[in-house]
Amino acid sequence: MSDISRIALLTSGGDAPGMNAAVRAVVRSADAKGIETIAVSNGYQGMIENNMRLMDAREVSGILHLGGTILGTARSDAFRTPEGRAKAADNLNAQGVDGIVIIGGDGSLTGGQKLAEEHNFHVIGIPGTIDNDLSGTDFTIGFDTAVNTAMEAIDKIRDTASSHHRTFFVEVMGRHAGWLALYAGISTGATAALIPEREDDIAHIRERIFESFKLNKRFSIIVVAEGENLGGAEAIAEMVKNGEGTENLDIRVANLGHMQRGGSPSMRDRVLGARLGDAAVQALVDGKTGVMVGERYHQIVHTPFTRLKTTERNADMFDLVEMMDRLAR
Repeated sequence: MSDISRIALLTSGGDAPGMNAAVRAVVRSADAKGIETIAVSNGYQGMIENNMRLMDAREVSGILHLGGTILGTARSDAFRTPEGRAKAADNLNAQGVDGIVIIGGDGSLTGGQKLAEEHNFHVIGIPGTIDNDLSGTDFTIGFDTAVNTAMEAIDKIRDTASSHHRTFFVEVMGRHAGWLALYAGISTGATAALIPEREDDIAHIRERIFESFKLNKRFSIIVVAEGENLGGAEAIAEMVKNGEGTENLDIRVANLGHMQRGGSPSMRDRVLGARLGDAAVQALVDGKTGVMVGERYHQIVHTPFTRLKTTERNADMFDLVEMMDRLAR
């Protein structure tokens, strides 16, 4: 057991719906255990600037349904340096902090790992990212809401695509991971999902579109992750247009942009945020450090920061890609 009496809490990296649910859970779980919470504003930059204050359990009332993060988030180049991390550590020590909870993605949790290694803090991570690209959890906080946002937008696009017999290339977020594009594609009955994890071929994409219309479908929708290897939706649409036999294709492009990050979190993200926030505090009380709390098969698990970017999950992804290809015919 660890003698934790005051923890620092921050959200870092890109915002994700459900972060506030996790913030609320951390503060209230800590309060129930007699632990004080220091809220860090604007991520690691707030640590460096000493932008921190005590937060009590009543201050997190009414935030469960809010998108974004009430703590604010920012990227910090200064924190990437040993000098910046040393300054952050000095400020944390001055605040009497002996444990840290970080809500964010891979880069944010890597920063937490360095704090733990270089300055001997107990650090626990909570996976908050719409990319769903961390091992050690079935889903990350924010992913479910982001998929639902993309799904609702694509459903609307499909209505007009069907009315005009159009082909739409719809770009969603996912610079390094295709989970969002894949789940959005499966849930909307898209013709294909193009993801960074798989090499795509323009001739094959063009043939999939032709096949779709040969089956008397009234539309074709291709969901494209922004980090897809051929260059994104605009570039792929242009390459498809320039191919042989495409003169009769009515091709349009839609980029869903940052709307995918916003909005009120779904039930799943609220519950996941609550559960992982509570589990993070318990992990600190139990003396754990350098791990991310996650949910696998409905059970809380702890994964070392060094194991968060494995490729083990890609096998599951490729199974879903093959299933999508079968169902899209």
